[in-house]
Amino acid sequence: MKFASGIVAALVMGSISFGAFAAKEISKEDAAKMNLTKIGSVTTSRTTSPMDAKRDLSKKADEKGGTYFVVIAGEKNEKTVHANADVYK
Repeated sequence: MKFASGIVAALVMGSISFGAFAAKEISKEDAAKMNLTKIGSVTTSRTTSPMDAKRDLSKKADEKGGTYFVVIAGEKNEKTVHANADVYK
């Protein structure tokens, strides 16, 4: 029983920490208002849902050192979702 409680606690903490440090999606207008600096672009194409694509873009924006990202294009075909985003700091 303690083992299962430990697993649940670890999963909860992991999801909280992901949300706390993940790059946040914002609009193009917000990026302009906040006077952010564009530091690059990221793309994803191996995801199967829009939520997975957003999560992947956020992770890739983090890896580039970004704090925010703006989705600039997205397309869903039969099996995958493809999206592009600009990364800002």
